[in-house]
Amino acid sequence: MGIEIERKFLVQSAPFKSWGAGTQIKQGYLARGQQATARVRTYGDQAFITIKGKTVGISRQEFEYEIPVQEAEALLLLCEGGIISKQRWKIKQGEHIWEVDRFEGDNAGLVVAEIELGSEDESFDKPSWIGAEVSDDPRYFNGALSRMPYKSW
Repeated sequence: MGIEIERKFLVQSAPFKSWGAGTQIKQGYLARGQQATARVRTYGDQAFITIKGKTVGISRQEFEYEIPVQEAEALLLLCEGGIISKQRWKIKQGEHIWEVDRFEGDNAGLVVAEIELGSEDESFDKPSWIGAEVSDDPRYFNGALSRMPYKSW
């Protein structure tokens, strides 16, 4: 069992061109509940099923398993709500990796960066392109964006 400790920030202006090509991600939600959600995701030429527990603070349980891409594509057709489509870049900053997502489709215009930490109080360096923290704002959770896209805010 893994524990995900993650902080999420808006991105002010990222130097995407200097980062090269991002990785295409498509994801959807098979189940959503008070205690857990089940997600399917294609990530470039890989695919995963992920079960995430309820968020407490900025931490939650996370279980992730690789599955065949063809099965993930079939499962995406069974998902509730809209499918999230985005480009992702992984950027090393100090001892951490930032995952920067530029959303597409109904969430176009939204760019967020996430950093996974070893503890909730772990310190980290913020790149100059990081903006306001939105870790506690559920509108920015991917599951919420699949039900109420950014364009409808």
